[in-house]
Amino acid sequence: MSVMIKETAMSESEMIAAAERALADIAKIRAGVGRVIFGQESVVERTLVALLAGGHALLVGVPGLAKTKLVETLGIVLGLDSRRIQFTPDLMPSDILGSEVMEQDEQGKRSFRFISGPIFAQLLMADEINRASPRTQSALLQAMQEYHVTVAGERHDLPAPFHVLATQNPLEQEGTYPLPEAQLDRFLMQVDILYPELEAERRILLETTGIEDAKAQNVLDPERLKDIQHLIRRMPVPETVVEAILKLVRSARPGQGHAETDKHVSWGPGPRASQALTLCARARALYDGRLAPSIDDIRALAEPVLQHRMALSFAARAEGMTVRDVVARLVKDI
Repeated sequence: MSVMIKETAMSESEMIAAAERALADIAKIRAGVGRVIFGQESVVERTLVALLAGGHALLVGVPGLAKTKLVETLGIVLGLDSRRIQFTPDLMPSDILGSEVMEQDEQGKRSFRFISGPIFAQLLMADEINRASPRTQSALLQAMQEYHVTVAGERHDLPAPFHVLATQNPLEQEGTYPLPEAQLDRFLMQVDILYPELEAERRILLETTGIEDAKAQNVLDPERLKDIQHLIRRMPVPETVVEAILKLVRSARPGQGHAETDKHVSWGPGPRASQALTLCARARALYDGRLAPSIDDIRALAEPVLQHRMALSFAARAEGMTVRDVVARLVKDI
């Protein structure tokens, strides 16, 4: 098999042994999440793929679909230090990052001390992120890309691993601030959460309205999660998959010779989308028990990776089209 992206430091036998250990841990994670989150297999898979790939995810869904519960459960199951920020219009950047305070010791000497904010966590839940002002939203930009923050000219490194799982309610538009494109691009995937299936909702009714609720249990620790993330980055990517990623992402950009894209898309995804697809395809392959991604992984991940990195033209919106419609048509060509 022709391979374009590959690290040679690990032998094939070592890779297989490491993958088998990772698969056992991933099975424990899936079982741990499944005790608390009923149904929503696709949502759980995509969110876990984003975390295993070492990135951030934007969870979009109407109220009551267990977005907060999912993030809380993942924090417990993965053994991550989790914090939650409820975004509101009056939230300030210092409420997230932290601030410096002046202190005076017994000798009367004054000095500044940095008090860290809730962003200094391994798993940060940014609840209803679009309710905060752009000034506060931008406080996350540096952290999500560079994994450190700068306060009063001083650099403060964030704990590792560091992940942001943000939630957004697509219904309410009043009193909200749409996320800027630069920040949306920092999210590895946008995970749309739909209403549960009938049997899943039946189970929710029966198991969450009694005296005892199912509680999540820890099955992993942060160091082991980092090991799995490192393993995923070492997984080989077949050249055919690399070519499919390049073809898909480039065909989603206007001006690249794709007539339908030129007609319906105002602006398309940048190289970060290609990086996201590559990482997520590796993570999804391991999630499914495979040692290398396939083109089917690209087809399955195209929508969550690309939809928040594209904008439709006015003509396309007037026709009632959605970004999902455009992505679905592009996927058929790979």
